[in-house]
Amino acid sequence: MSVQVSIPTPLRNLTNNVDTVEASGATIGEVLTDLEKQFPGIGERLLDAKGEVRRFVNIYLNGEDIRFLENQTTAVKTNDEVSIVPAIAGG
Repeated sequence: MSVQVSIPTPLRNLTNNVDTVEASGATIGEVLTDLEKQFPGIGERLLDAKGEVRRFVNIYLNGEDIRFLENQTTAVKTNDEVSIVPAIAGG
């Protein structure tokens, strides 16, 4: 399946400054793997050494945080929208 993935500004240098890319996979995890194949280096910015989504990265499927769904095993369908949103901290 092919989905649209919104890329945040801090990661666009890895996607040739494109803000929305297409990626394939049946699950969020497969979509993330496909992103790494297309854009080497993006995977290490999104996933930790154990392959889990980094704490400061939020991934949404059609507006729903995947942490409240099935995380990386969340199924995706054609035309779904995946958004990568870095957490914002301040003080």
